[in-house]
Amino acid sequence: MTDNEPRTWLTLTEIEALARDAHAAQTDKAGRPYAEHLRAVAEGVRARGGDEDQIAAAWLHDSVEDDALSEDWLREAALPARTKAIVLAVTKRPGEPPQAYATRILATPGALLVKESDLAHNADPERLAALDDATRTRLTEKYRTMHELLGLQTPTRP
Repeated sequence: MTDNEPRTWLTLTEIEALARDAHAAQTDKAGRPYAEHLRAVAEGVRARGGDEDQIAAAWLHDSVEDDALSEDWLREAALPARTKAIVLAVTKRPGEPPQAYATRILATPGALLVKESDLAHNADPERLAALDDATRTRLTEKYRTMHELLGLQTPTRP
């Protein structure tokens, strides 16, 4: 079956459950359940006017990168091609320069909104405050660089 043929896609509720299950054993850098980050990114996409493909991609945005789900799984999943493309666009590849990563995001329709929501949650001052100074400084600079490469408003220094 191709993406052009009618099929039953996974619902957002099913995608959320799948993502929560796939990341169940993970925590973020502050030790919080990783599903909290996924929920925040999905809600951020929704609040920014994202559509269902983008919200689905938000739930799955770290799944391949974190080896929670395989790229083969994604390729075969009952998801629209646009959702799959967004997930792959925001999936960092080992050794990939930030400029190449940003270029791929910008070239993929719908991906920038998902990455913007991801960066917004990652750079949240409350979230960063839970980290040690060295990690907070390193991540703040990383997020600032990505904002600039993507042409997004750079967050202010905490």
